[in-house]
Amino acid sequence: MYAITLKEFGGPENMEWTEVPDPEAGPGEVVIDVAATAVNRADLLQRQGNYPPPPGASEILGLECSGRIAEVGEGVETWRVGDEVCALLAGGGYATKVKVPAVQVLPVPDGVDLVTAGSLPEVACTVWSNVVSHGALKAGETFLVQGGSSGIGTHAIQVAKALGARVAATAGSPDRLQACLDLGADIAIDYHDDIAEQLKKATDGHGADVILDNMGAKGLPNNVAALASDGRLMVIGMQGGVKAELNLGVLLSKRASVTAMGLRGRPVEGPNSKALVVAGVREEIWPMFADGRVKPIVHARFPLRDAAEAHRMLDAGGVVGKLLLVNE
Repeated sequence: MYAITLKEFGGPENMEWTEVPDPEAGPGEVVIDVAATAVNRADLLQRQGNYPPPPGASEILGLECSGRIAEVGEGVETWRVGDEVCALLAGGGYATKVKVPAVQVLPVPDGVDLVTAGSLPEVACTVWSNVVSHGALKAGETFLVQGGSSGIGTHAIQVAKALGARVAATAGSPDRLQACLDLGADIAIDYHDDIAEQLKKATDGHGADVILDNMGAKGLPNNVAALASDGRLMVIGMQGGVKAELNLGVLLSKRASVTAMGLRGRPVEGPNSKALVVAGVREEIWPMFADGRVKPIVHARFPLRDAAEAHRMLDAGGVVGKLLLVNE
């Protein structure tokens, strides 16, 4: 098979299209002929040497894919060769074939084509685990997503609206703010402004019941200020650093919580596992695609072998939704 490999850590110029050994399905695993994968911010971090894969995971970039099952390992009864699927990966998606635990595989949702489905598993699993499961967002609550025009942000806006929440989103330009509104956001805030102040103005002082944040340290004080009483801040990224001062007095007065949850390093099965997340997505998020409440948002498509160009585009900024890598 062929895959995008790294000559060394650094810029996109270190990515190359090379022949590598085919994967083989072990017990409980399947091999997928990849139709498409997508670029995630974590891929850029791994390319730079700042986000190593978990022990035992593929060194090849790529945290999701879609395609057709080519091989089924011992003990797998839920999938058959030829099934059209998409999957959450710990690595290996930037390749023509990938092996993955069968419990991390999903059917292509109704209303979505096979190639476009390659853009869904990572965002759907991230949003479901943080916003729906742990964050417990309810109808009538206010939800704030930082970076609303990102892949995760565009998905989170739609899911929160489908759940009946009032949605606020941040972005850094008029075009991207409008994109958030077009997807259903009720409030759009320029992230160069004081986000907590703007949100409270827009919500009559209430703030956010749930916040989904990808910045980490840089945004922590303002996110805590933006929380409503009993609010839940869900941190999923560290683009703004890893260390910040946390005012426990403000948290105590609001009975609020701050939770940081990764997805890639979860166990495959058992408590808090990827298997449980994938099952939750299939039960609660996939019907939203089937009835049209949620749609994939793809900014651009690239041939898989041109993944470096997609990385350059995401690095440059201005992307709304996902960048898809298609195995042509």
